Amino acid sequence: MIRSVCSALLVTACALTASVSAPTAATTAATTTAATAAASPGGMCARPAGPPPESATPTTVDTLRQAYECVLDNYYSGPALDPKVLLRDALAAYTQELMRRGADAADLRLPALTGKRDADWAAFAGVIGAGHPDALRAAITGMVAGLHDNHARVMRPTPPPEGGPTGTGIAGLSAAQGPQLDPAARPPLFVTRVLPGSPADKAGVRPGDIVEKVDGMPAFFGDKVNQSLVDAFASDPVRLTLKRPTTGRVTTVKLTAGPVGEREPAVTSKTLPGGVAYVQLPGFFEGAADQVIARLKGATKAAIVDLRGNGGGSPREVNRLLGAFAHGKVTGYFCPLTGDCTANRTDDSVPLVNLRLVVLTDRACASACEHFSSAVKDNGLGVLVGTRTAGAISGPGEPYLLDDGSVLLLPKVRHLGPARETIDTIGVPADHYAPMTALDLAKGRDPGLARALGLL
Repeated sequence: MIRSVCSALLVTACALTASVSAPTAATTAATTTAATAAASPGGMCARPAGPPPESATPTTVDTLRQAYECVLDNYYSGPALDPKVLLRDALAAYTQELMRRGADAADLRLPALTGKRDADWAAFAGVIGAGHPDALRAAITGMVAGLHDNHARVMRPTPPPEGGPTGTGIAGLSAAQGPQLDPAARPPLFVTRVLPGSPADKAGVRPGDIVEKVDGMPAFFGDKVNQSLVDAFASDPVRLTLKRPTTGRVTTVKLTAGPVGEREPAVTSKTLPGGVAYVQLPGFFEGAADQVIARLKGATKAAIVDLRGNGGGSPREVNRLLGAFAHGKVTGYFCPLTGDCTANRTDDSVPLVNLRLVVLTDRACASACEHFSSAVKDNGLGVLVGTRTAGAISGPGEPYLLDDGSVLLLPKVRHLGPARETIDTIGVPADHYAPMTALDLAKGRDPGLARALGLL
């Protein structure tokens, strides 16, 4: 499944193409495929068929129509969608972009629509005319955003920057959750990860530092997280007002984007006393399961798999890793709007490791990470320690290329857990609550790992 972020808040210039996120991490199956899509003849949105165009072209009214038809034809609930709502959301975003540009038009308003797909498009196109390319691009974004689906988005695949990823190097925030901040986040907002050698690292930013303000904007209004920080973190340079929890000292740092070093996600591990293997998995990227399984060799008692900050990846990797802990289990379901669901199952070709399992989770564990966590919990394969997961697992995104070089990612199915429960928007609750605090990070403490070891 598609990873929920691409350092959208935090780090890189990767622009949601092949990452996650920040969780700067795994290239997902969907985004990898999207990067190799090719335009289809006939003007409709295309499935993957070749290399992407080398450069984007201006967005036109025809591009907007492609997106409109593509959603109705290919989105999970497309056959049941009301065309009037899609066009309303498109025009709302279109007019807002014109207003930002000081180019609003006196005769631009939504025509009377009937819910008939072709007739409504004809009426809408008659109002838009040739359209403004930037406003048309905004209209596509607004139409997709109106689906309120965390795995539906529009993006422009871009080649990786020369010299590697760039950004501030702040690779984790306590409230980061995909392309937004966790609406359930509680104060304070604090840094959870800083990339070595990055601008943030060189400026002295450390895990546990509390973010009080970003470009002068407070991190919280009362007990509500300030979602405007998403855009503020993307500014370059960005000014952060930070408080160190161990000393109470408040400083302001100015961070300018620069090389951050990391190119590919990596599995890390260590051996703990008593035959316990600890493995940290940043994403379910291709080959991740085998990397984790290799790190478990030599453990005699238990495995602690740390999925905190894991933004997702491939369902195939999830099923393969679960196959190391159990065989013959359903790990979840992919369900169409109508008809029978398809069961995902453990990869029983994987030899069992015969270890007790503890999984560490947090609110940044999303998508495929939640697929894994729910399968562990529902099938009794182990226990979850930490906090409830993100609740961002609507369904795997399928890529469709538009004629301006942008790609729509649209889920065709809905994900359900092994007990056929809905996890999307709700998350998977931990069996043992052990949140990380700013002071814990600043002092090098890990309450989740300590609780896991206590259980073992």
